[in-house]
Amino acid sequence: MSSDNLAIRVNHVGKSYSIYDRPQDRLKRAIFYRLGLLLPGFNVRAEAAATEFHALKDVSLDIARGQTVGVIGRNGSGKSTLLQIICGTLAPSAGDVQVHGRVAALLELGAGFNPEFTGRENVYLNATLLGLKRKQIDERLEAIFEFADIGAFIDQPVKKYSSGMYVRLAFAVLAHVDADVLIIDEALAVGDAFFTQKCMRFLRTFMKTGTVLFVSHDTNAVINLCERVVWLDKGSVRAVGPAKDICEQYLEAYYQAQHEASGAAVSGQRNAVLSGSVKVDQHYHDQRSDLINGSAYRNDIEVFTFQEDANSFGLGGAKITHVGLVDDEGRRLTWVVGGESVCVEVRVKTLQPLARPIIGFLARDRLGQNLFGENTYITTQLTPMHTIAGTTLTARFRFHMPRMPVGDYSITAAVADGTQDEHVVHHWVHDAIIFKSHSTSVSTGLLGLPMRSVELESE
Repeated sequence: MSSDNLAIRVNHVGKSYSIYDRPQDRLKRAIFYRLGLLLPGFNVRAEAAATEFHALKDVSLDIARGQTVGVIGRNGSGKSTLLQIICGTLAPSAGDVQVHGRVAALLELGAGFNPEFTGRENVYLNATLLGLKRKQIDERLEAIFEFADIGAFIDQPVKKYSSGMYVRLAFAVLAHVDADVLIIDEALAVGDAFFTQKCMRFLRTFMKTGTVLFVSHDTNAVINLCERVVWLDKGSVRAVGPAKDICEQYLEAYYQAQHEASGAAVSGQRNAVLSGSVKVDQHYHDQRSDLINGSAYRNDIEVFTFQEDANSFGLGGAKITHVGLVDDEGRRLTWVVGGESVCVEVRVKTLQPLARPIIGFLARDRLGQNLFGENTYITTQLTPMHTIAGTTLTARFRFHMPRMPVGDYSITAAVADGTQDEHVVHHWVHDAIIFKSHSTSVSTGLLGLPMRSVELESE
């Protein structure tokens, strides 16, 4: 790639850190190093007190002007370290980086802000650090305030800001500094949906002329925004290529590792779903389903295992021991097709007597919005099921899976004692299982109903 068309070049970059078993080893290493500088010939192997951790290993990458490149990888893969080195806030242990043009970065909350300064003062500070003159900042100040939309808080110290307000102000400055390269690292994940949409509209306009390096765990956002993707794994570049191809490889490797850990093989199920051999309920087998399920718009949904360590709360009189999606025969499902007959199964162990146990679930999107759910209260209203300690309860909710827009979803489960209006919660498990919609025919809305038919007549 010619230097005229180059925005960023990362050349055999490595970053290492010394890891010490004990705090005194770090002090000993520093003392021996100083003695070595003062006393020529002094040689004590203090290195033995430390081990080297390689956050990045021989990373090379060229990004052309005007490209939007995504960086993906699991936590600890070196994404943030790489971005900090590109921005110049962290020095590499090996190799070098060349960046052509003005860089604006949104790496972490509060970076470049003084917590004691007001938002207004930090706008001037941050914009100056990014290369603007005082007159330029004055001219753009109202536009920055309007973009941030934090009202009277602009004249309050930023130490009083929420994480979302930090991001609003930081991105507002970034959007008005005439940068050539934008680097964004996960920070948008803490913003509300409306502000995130505003940022995405700005990014799409910027992408027409500028270069963007975008880091996110949301592979759908990466595929939607980026042309190319760099996959980092344990500090090394595992793959570089078209966004869709690399994200699919990354997700498959991630899911494979998760399912292997749970003792279930994913590849056979995945291939069965993609080849159309998954059995769809015959009662919902009409012409429209055949058309959708035989096309690229079929709603393929990946289902993960029960999260035993998920966040939960409750009085503790009962415990949810398992949540899963199963078929009509009770077999665990790892993939579901939208419109297919499924069953949410919730198992509970009672730890004390319960007079009127209620078990329920909620399906939520990634923003926590409730999409659908049900509980057992009405079913058992006329014949309450009194239980003693040590009883195992299993609730099953059978339905046709709605067609889900592409994205991440979860099922929250709970067990309570009482009535619909007056009850105590004994165990509420947030995000007990996660599921991910990969492809869909849903054109609008939070979810799609599995329509029996859609007709159009002409007279």
